Amino acid sequence: MRWSAILSVLLGISVHAVAQQPAQAPPQTAPDQSLETETVQSSQPASATMPSGEGFMEPAQVKEILQKVWLAEYRLNDLLTQVQPERWKLDDSTRRSFQQTFETLRSELKALEEWRSQLDARPDSMYLGYMMHASVDAVLPRLDAVTRMISAHENSSLGAQFSQAGNQLFDLQQAVQPYLVYLLRNQDQLLRAAQGNLASCQNELSYAMRGRTQRVTPMRNVRPDFKGRRKPKPATAGKEGGAPAGAAPVKKP
Repeated sequence: MRWSAILSVLLGISVHAVAQQPAQAPPQTAPDQSLETETVQSSQPASATMPSGEGFMEPAQVKEILQKVWLAEYRLNDLLTQVQPERWKLDDSTRRSFQQTFETLRSELKALEEWRSQLDARPDSMYLGYMMHASVDAVLPRLDAVTRMISAHENSSLGAQFSQAGNQLFDLQQAVQPYLVYLLRNQDQLLRAAQGNLASCQNELSYAMRGRTQRVTPMRNVRPDFKGRRKPKPATAGKEGGAPAGAAPVKKP
Protein backbone atom coordinates (compact mmCIF):
# COMPACT_ATOMS: atom_id res chain seq x y z
CA MET A 1 0.00 0.00 0.00
CA ARG A 2 2.84 2.34 0.81
CA TRP A 3 4.61 1.83 -2.52
CA SER A 4 1.41 2.20 -4.46
CA ALA A 5 0.69 5.55 -2.83
CA ILE A 6 4.19 6.85 -3.63
CA LEU A 7 3.80 5.69 -7.26
CA SER A 8 0.49 7.51 -7.56
CA VAL A 9 2.04 10.74 -6.28
CA LEU A 10 4.92 10.53 -8.76
CA LEU A 11 2.57 9.88 -11.67
CA GLY A 12 0.47 12.87 -10.70
CA ILE A 13 3.52 15.13 -10.61
CA SER A 14 4.60 13.94 -14.11
CA VAL A 15 1.20 14.51 -15.62
CA HIS A 16 1.02 17.99 -14.09
CA ALA A 17 4.45 18.91 -15.49
CA VAL A 18 3.50 17.79 -18.96
CA ALA A 19 0.29 19.81 -18.82
CA GLN A 20 2.21 22.95 -17.81
CA GLN A 21 4.47 22.83 -20.89
CA PRO A 22 3.34 25.11 -23.79
CA ALA A 23 1.93 23.40 -26.83
CA GLN A 24 4.35 23.40 -29.77
CA ALA A 25 3.07 24.91 -33.02
CA PRO A 26 3.09 22.60 -36.00
CA PRO A 27 5.96 23.19 -38.44
CA GLN A 28 5.07 25.74 -41.08
CA THR A 29 5.42 24.63 -44.65
CA ALA A 30 6.90 27.04 -47.16
CA PRO A 31 4.44 28.27 -49.76
CA ASP A 32 4.58 26.62 -53.13
CA GLN A 33 6.73 29.04 -55.11
CA SER A 34 6.25 27.06 -58.31
CA LEU A 35 2.58 28.07 -58.48
CA GLU A 36 3.38 31.77 -58.17
CA THR A 37 6.19 31.55 -60.70
CA GLU A 38 3.97 29.72 -63.14
CA THR A 39 1.17 32.24 -62.67
CA VAL A 40 3.38 35.27 -63.28
CA GLN A 41 5.16 33.72 -66.23
CA SER A 42 1.95 32.67 -67.94
CA SER A 43 0.43 36.13 -67.65
CA GLN A 44 3.14 38.34 -69.05
CA PRO A 45 1.51 41.19 -71.04
CA ALA A 46 2.03 41.45 -74.75
CA SER A 47 4.46 44.11 -75.79
CA ALA A 48 2.93 47.20 -77.39
CA THR A 49 5.28 47.43 -80.33
CA MET A 50 4.86 50.21 -82.86
CA PRO A 51 5.06 48.75 -86.37
CA SER A 52 7.13 50.80 -88.76
CA GLY A 53 7.24 48.53 -91.78
CA GLU A 54 4.93 48.37 -94.75
CA GLY A 55 2.66 51.38 -95.14
CA PHE A 56 4.44 53.64 -92.67
CA MET A 57 4.62 57.30 -93.68
CA GLU A 58 6.00 60.38 -92.08
CA PRO A 59 3.53 63.25 -91.49
CA ALA A 60 5.25 65.25 -94.21
CA GLN A 61 4.64 62.46 -96.75
CA VAL A 62 0.95 62.29 -95.82
CA LYS A 63 0.60 66.05 -96.14
CA GLU A 64 2.22 65.93 -99.58
CA ILE A 65 -0.40 63.46 -100.82
CA LEU A 66 -3.18 65.54 -99.28
CA GLN A 67 -1.90 68.63 -101.09
CA LYS A 68 -2.19 66.76 -104.39
CA VAL A 69 -5.74 65.72 -103.44
CA TRP A 70 -6.57 69.39 -102.93
CA LEU A 71 -5.19 70.23 -106.38
CA ALA A 72 -7.36 67.51 -107.94
CA GLU A 73 -10.42 68.90 -106.11
CA TYR A 74 -9.62 72.42 -107.30
CA ARG A 75 -9.29 71.19 -110.88
CA LEU A 76 -12.63 69.39 -110.75
CA ASN A 77 -14.46 72.37 -109.26
CA ASP A 78 -13.00 74.58 -111.98
CA LEU A 79 -14.13 72.17 -114.71
CA LEU A 80 -17.64 72.03 -113.26
CA THR A 81 -18.03 75.76 -113.88
CA GLN A 82 -17.50 75.16 -117.62
CA VAL A 83 -20.39 72.73 -117.99
CA GLN A 84 -23.56 74.18 -119.58
CA PRO A 85 -26.26 71.52 -119.40
CA GLU A 86 -29.02 74.04 -120.23
CA ARG A 87 -27.82 73.97 -123.88
CA TRP A 88 -28.09 70.21 -124.18
CA LYS A 89 -30.95 68.57 -126.01
CA LEU A 90 -32.36 66.34 -123.30
CA ASP A 91 -35.82 65.28 -122.23
CA ASP A 92 -37.10 66.54 -118.90
CA SER A 93 -36.50 63.34 -116.89
CA THR A 94 -32.93 62.95 -118.17
CA ARG A 95 -32.19 66.61 -117.48
CA ARG A 96 -33.52 66.35 -113.91
CA SER A 97 -31.51 63.19 -113.28
CA PHE A 98 -28.31 64.81 -114.55
CA GLN A 99 -28.92 67.97 -112.55
CA GLN A 100 -29.38 65.92 -109.38
CA THR A 101 -26.17 63.97 -110.03
CA PHE A 102 -24.35 67.21 -110.83
CA GLU A 103 -25.40 68.87 -107.56
CA THR A 104 -24.63 65.73 -105.56
CA LEU A 105 -21.13 65.68 -107.05
CA ARG A 106 -20.59 69.26 -105.87
CA SER A 107 -21.70 68.42 -102.32
CA GLU A 108 -19.54 65.27 -102.24
CA LEU A 109 -16.50 67.28 -103.33
CA LYS A 110 -17.23 69.75 -100.53
CA ALA A 111 -17.43 66.92 -97.98
CA LEU A 112 -14.17 65.46 -99.32
CA GLU A 113 -12.43 68.79 -98.78
CA GLU A 114 -13.68 68.99 -95.18
CA TRP A 115 -12.29 65.55 -94.30
CA ARG A 116 -9.06 66.23 -96.24
CA SER A 117 -8.40 69.47 -94.32
CA GLN A 118 -9.03 67.77 -90.96
CA LEU A 119 -6.68 64.91 -91.87
CA ASP A 120 -4.07 67.45 -92.93
CA ALA A 121 -4.20 68.89 -89.39
CA ARG A 122 -4.08 65.41 -87.79
CA PRO A 123 -2.30 63.05 -90.20
CA ASP A 124 -2.11 60.28 -87.58
CA SER A 125 -5.90 60.01 -87.16
CA MET A 126 -7.23 56.66 -88.35
CA TYR A 127 -10.83 57.94 -88.24
CA LEU A 128 -10.15 61.01 -90.40
CA GLY A 129 -8.13 58.96 -92.86
CA TYR A 130 -10.96 56.47 -93.24
CA MET A 131 -13.54 59.22 -93.73
CA MET A 132 -11.44 60.88 -96.45
CA HIS A 133 -10.98 57.52 -98.16
CA ALA A 134 -14.75 56.91 -98.03
CA SER A 135 -15.41 60.41 -99.40
CA VAL A 136 -13.30 59.64 -102.47
CA ASP A 137 -15.36 56.47 -102.95
CA ALA A 138 -18.50 58.63 -102.93
CA VAL A 139 -17.10 61.12 -105.45
CA LEU A 140 -15.76 58.75 -108.12
CA PRO A 141 -19.01 57.04 -109.28
CA ARG A 142 -20.87 60.35 -109.68
CA LEU A 143 -17.86 61.89 -111.37
CA ASP A 144 -17.85 59.03 -113.87
CA ALA A 145 -21.56 59.55 -114.65
CA VAL A 146 -21.07 63.30 -115.14
CA THR A 147 -18.01 62.70 -117.35
CA ARG A 148 -19.92 60.37 -119.67
CA MET A 149 -22.76 62.87 -120.04
CA ILE A 150 -20.32 65.73 -120.74
CA SER A 151 -18.45 63.69 -123.35
CA ALA A 152 -21.71 62.84 -125.09
CA HIS A 153 -23.50 66.23 -124.99
CA GLU A 154 -20.83 68.92 -124.35
CA ASN A 155 -17.54 68.03 -126.03
CA SER A 156 -15.10 65.16 -125.78
CA SER A 157 -12.17 67.40 -124.83
CA LEU A 158 -13.88 68.64 -121.67
CA GLY A 159 -14.91 65.08 -120.85
CA ALA A 160 -11.28 63.93 -121.19
CA GLN A 161 -10.19 66.61 -118.69
CA PHE A 162 -12.82 65.37 -116.20
CA SER A 163 -11.62 61.81 -116.73
CA GLN A 164 -7.99 62.81 -116.17
CA ALA A 165 -8.80 64.61 -112.89
CA GLY A 166 -10.85 61.61 -111.72
CA ASN A 167 -7.99 59.19 -112.49
CA GLN A 168 -5.60 61.40 -110.55
CA LEU A 169 -7.95 61.42 -107.54
CA PHE A 170 -8.22 57.63 -107.68
CA ASP A 171 -4.42 57.21 -107.84
CA LEU A 172 -4.00 59.44 -104.78
CA GLN A 173 -6.57 57.39 -102.89
CA GLN A 174 -4.61 54.23 -103.67
CA ALA A 175 -1.39 55.94 -102.59
CA VAL A 176 -2.75 56.75 -99.11
CA GLN A 177 -4.48 53.37 -98.62
CA PRO A 178 -1.37 51.47 -97.34
CA TYR A 179 -0.93 54.17 -94.69
CA LEU A 180 -4.50 53.60 -93.50
CA VAL A 181 -3.79 49.86 -93.28
CA TYR A 182 -0.73 50.67 -91.18
CA LEU A 183 -2.85 52.77 -88.79
CA LEU A 184 -5.42 49.98 -88.47
CA ARG A 185 -2.73 47.37 -87.80
CA ASN A 186 -1.09 49.59 -85.20
CA GLN A 187 -4.41 50.18 -83.45
CA ASP A 188 -5.11 46.45 -83.39
CA GLN A 189 -1.75 45.70 -81.74
CA LEU A 190 -2.28 48.42 -79.13
CA LEU A 191 -5.69 46.95 -78.29
CA ARG A 192 -4.20 43.48 -78.01
CA ALA A 193 -1.48 44.76 -75.66
CA ALA A 194 -4.08 46.51 -73.48
CA GLN A 195 -6.13 43.32 -73.23
CA GLY A 196 -2.99 41.38 -72.25
CA ASN A 197 -2.14 43.90 -69.53
CA LEU A 198 -5.69 43.71 -68.16
CA ALA A 199 -5.61 39.92 -68.05
CA SER A 200 -2.23 40.04 -66.26
CA CYS A 201 -3.54 42.45 -63.62
CA GLN A 202 -6.61 40.31 -63.01
CA ASN A 203 -4.50 37.17 -62.65
CA GLU A 204 -2.05 38.76 -60.21
CA LEU A 205 -4.85 40.33 -58.18
CA SER A 206 -6.73 37.02 -57.84
CA TYR A 207 -3.52 35.29 -56.71
CA ALA A 208 -2.74 38.04 -54.16
CA MET A 209 -6.28 37.93 -52.71
CA ARG A 210 -6.40 34.15 -52.49
CA GLY A 211 -7.29 33.10 -48.94
CA ARG A 212 -7.80 36.68 -47.73
CA THR A 213 -11.42 37.17 -48.62
CA GLN A 214 -14.08 36.76 -45.94
CA ARG A 215 -17.29 34.90 -46.25
CA VAL A 216 -20.26 36.90 -47.38
CA THR A 217 -22.60 37.83 -44.55
CA PRO A 218 -26.24 37.99 -45.60
CA MET A 219 -27.98 41.23 -44.71
CA ARG A 220 -31.27 41.30 -42.90
CA ASN A 221 -34.15 42.36 -45.07
CA VAL A 222 -35.23 45.73 -43.67
CA ARG A 223 -37.99 47.83 -45.04
CA PRO A 224 -36.45 51.21 -45.96
CA ASP A 225 -37.93 54.30 -44.39
CA PHE A 226 -37.92 56.93 -47.12
CA LYS A 227 -37.87 60.53 -46.05
CA GLY A 228 -40.81 62.60 -47.15
CA ARG A 229 -43.19 59.65 -47.35
CA ARG A 230 -46.70 60.73 -46.64
CA LYS A 231 -48.29 59.33 -43.51
CA PRO A 232 -52.03 58.65 -43.27
CA LYS A 233 -53.87 61.51 -41.64
CA PRO A 234 -55.85 60.64 -38.47
CA ALA A 235 -59.63 61.07 -38.50
CA THR A 236 -60.52 64.52 -37.20
CA ALA A 237 -63.75 65.86 -35.80
CA GLY A 238 -66.04 68.02 -37.92
CA LYS A 239 -66.56 71.70 -37.52
CA GLU A 240 -66.69 73.20 -34.09
CA GLY A 241 -69.99 72.38 -32.45
CA GLY A 242 -71.05 70.05 -35.24
CA ALA A 243 -71.15 66.34 -35.67
CA PRO A 244 -67.92 64.41 -36.08
CA ALA A 245 -66.69 63.73 -39.56
CA GLY A 246 -68.26 60.70 -41.14
CA ALA A 247 -71.35 60.74 -38.87
CA ALA A 248 -74.83 60.41 -40.36
CA PRO A 249 -76.71 63.69 -40.79
CA VAL A 250 -79.42 64.45 -38.22
CA LYS A 251 -82.85 64.91 -39.64
CA LYS A 252 -84.70 68.05 -38.58
CA PRO A 253 -88.20 67.62 -37.15
